[in-house]
Amino acid sequence: MCTATRTATRASFICAMLGVALLAPSTSRAEPVPVAHSEGLAHGFLVLRSMEGTTLGDGDLIQTSNGHRVTTRLVIRFKDGSTREETTVYTQRREFRLVSNHVVQKGPAFKMPMESSIDAASGQVKVRYIEDGKEKVIEEHLELPADLANGMTLVLLKNISRERPTTVSMLAITPKPRVVNLEFTRANEERFSTAGSERTAMHYVLKVHVPGVTGAIASVLGKTPPDSHVWIVGGEAPAFVKSESALFVGGPTWRIELVSPMWPSVSTSSARRGSNKVRAAREHERPASSARVPKESRSK
Repeated sequence: MCTATRTATRASFICAMLGVALLAPSTSRAEPVPVAHSEGLAHGFLVLRSMEGTTLGDGDLIQTSNGHRVTTRLVIRFKDGSTREETTVYTQRREFRLVSNHVVQKGPAFKMPMESSIDAASGQVKVRYIEDGKEKVIEEHLELPADLANGMTLVLLKNISRERPTTVSMLAITPKPRVVNLEFTRANEERFSTAGSERTAMHYVLKVHVPGVTGAIASVLGKTPPDSHVWIVGGEAPAFVKSESALFVGGPTWRIELVSPMWPSVSTSSARRGSNKVRAAREHERPASSARVPKESRSK
């Protein structure tokens, strides 16, 4: 009787999974996002915080371009010594196309040290990680979709249509690489301020869809990755303002924001004294030939 009950339960579970799989998002590939705003030279200063507001570290977003080819480096330095560095290369000829993506994460902030690399043209993917004190390596040759967006999320959000949701592909490193769908949806405009001046940013929700039966099972078991959130200022030059997301699969949600430089406070009198010292030093260094000639010498 118990065996029959377990068999019936297992059969019901399988039927349920197949039913959910039929309703799961399809694996149809979206087209690459068209270029509406070209990227160029940029350097942004970042702060990493927990969702409770505790500062965890700082970082840099550095971007260079050469013709239609753009290289972006996102570097995060944690207070506990952990680091995460992601280097992404892509082209922007009419549409954004990933060339390569390389991520290195290490330190106590991460569940496991890991390095991953993606070559979009060849489909070569390599993942090196340490598990239970042993180094493991995964090398696979995959058929990668043209709209692969690893390392390009912020760029794409500045260029997607505001009229409808946009879906692109992403290679999730779990550490086994797996192609998933990433859907961008507009939530609403939210207010923020800079130096007392009120501004607005569009709040986007990023939802991961795992295709097929695997995604259906993950949904039923509550293993679906949590949504990410990104805020972008619109206008003639869209810009990133803030994000709330996990930096690795299964990790906590952290907040990344732009931050302004802070200078040591210097009093006006100290600044004036410093200026006078500089002026005196310049006078002392002036060549003798540039000194003024006495009137008597000029008359001769």
